[in-house]
Amino acid sequence: MIKKLSDFFVGMVERWIPDPLVIAALLTALVLVLSITVADFGFLQTIEAWGGSFWSLLRFTGQMILILVFGHALAGTAPIRRLLQSAAERINTARSAYIIVCFVTALTALFSWGLALVVGAIFSRTVAESLKAKAVAVHYPLLVASSYAGFVIWHQGLSGSIPLVVNTPGHFLEGTIGMIPVAATIFSPINMAVAFLVLLTLPFVMASQAPSVADCNPLPDHLDSDRSDRLSIDSGEGIEGAIHSKGSPAERLENAHGLNVFLMLLGLAYLGLFFIRDGGSLNLDILNFIFLLAGLTLSKSPKDYLDLLTDAAKVIGPFLIQYPLYAGLMGVMAASGLGAMLVEFFVSIASAETLSIFSFFSAGILNIFIPSGGGQWAVQGPIVVNAALVLGADLPRVVMAVAWGDQWTNMIQPLFAIPLLAIAGLHIRDIMGYCVIALLYTGVVFVAALALF
Repeated sequence: MIKKLSDFFVGMVERWIPDPLVIAALLTALVLVLSITVADFGFLQTIEAWGGSFWSLLRFTGQMILILVFGHALAGTAPIRRLLQSAAERINTARSAYIIVCFVTALTALFSWGLALVVGAIFSRTVAESLKAKAVAVHYPLLVASSYAGFVIWHQGLSGSIPLVVNTPGHFLEGTIGMIPVAATIFSPINMAVAFLVLLTLPFVMASQAPSVADCNPLPDHLDSDRSDRLSIDSGEGIEGAIHSKGSPAERLENAHGLNVFLMLLGLAYLGLFFIRDGGSLNLDILNFIFLLAGLTLSKSPKDYLDLLTDAAKVIGPFLIQYPLYAGLMGVMAASGLGAMLVEFFVSIASAETLSIFSFFSAGILNIFIPSGGGQWAVQGPIVVNAALVLGADLPRVVMAVAWGDQWTNMIQPLFAIPLLAIAGLHIRDIMGYCVIALLYTGVVFVAALALF
């Protein structure tokens, strides 16, 4: 049954889903029309809200670009490539490949959503290379989709933005609800049970969509050759060959690993101060810093690392326009009140027992237009919090219901798939049909948990 349903959605998506840039443009057009007609927000006000918010995600855009570039470069270093290849070589069947890449991404997502996107994408491509070398038929689009599907539980882990926000002193709703400890949200029994249920079952759901051997599309030759452009890892040579022991002083400096070590030690000193003395926690900036230091340490020289960065930078193009488009879209949703209208509709038909379920669905829909956990909470948070207080609903449960809804529709919202697609070399329509199955399955799990426990 799952296979038949998967075939239907794959066929439909391949026919009707355009490029992510086109999706972002169409969503923008829809929101602009709804802002003027439904929210009765003036034309000029709508345009002003769109343009005024267009660059509001520049910091986040830069963080995402750097996490992709630094993570990609780190994965290109010889030690990491050996490690990935060693792990990939232990996978000998297509079914185990689908299961393992999904599990790896999901497990990583519980620690860091940014790390999960990069690790999952690079590992799935490495597995595809290994199986291709073994002449094992694997459907590359499903392999990449399985990896991305594991991302569906990121908001239930340590980097979940909404539960972390409400546990942060001075957050914008502190005067209303105080601080909600992570023991009541991330580490609550229901959240942990659901996260591990999805972690252990979703990989098998993804594997059940596998096509026959005859219908498998392996890793394309041009993608496989991208990796072979670098000289053999086993030989210990970098892009330009072994480190020069001779040459001009400039060449010796460019190929001196000692400079990499110096920067690494300097960075480690700062991280020690940040984590130990100041009690800092992992965030995107620190994750990028760690990726940078690790890449410098494991590359052969400054020149080798710059070559790795240059290779990684080839895949950042899609970020440069799509993230600003979504920033503008988010601005209109907030300024016009469209986002609030959507949430208020669901809240108006909820009771104390059903508020978490309706908050989940409203968050899932809102995430299509505001694909940012923090941005979505700014719109939805005040409304659902007030409703929970008036109805006497379980507040931490409602908070997590919003977080679950936000992560849930990422399976069909292409924004967070962009890093994975850039590394994998695929189009969104190559994977979304399979991700719809992940959406349906996890939707049942999430709603059942909210309704029954």
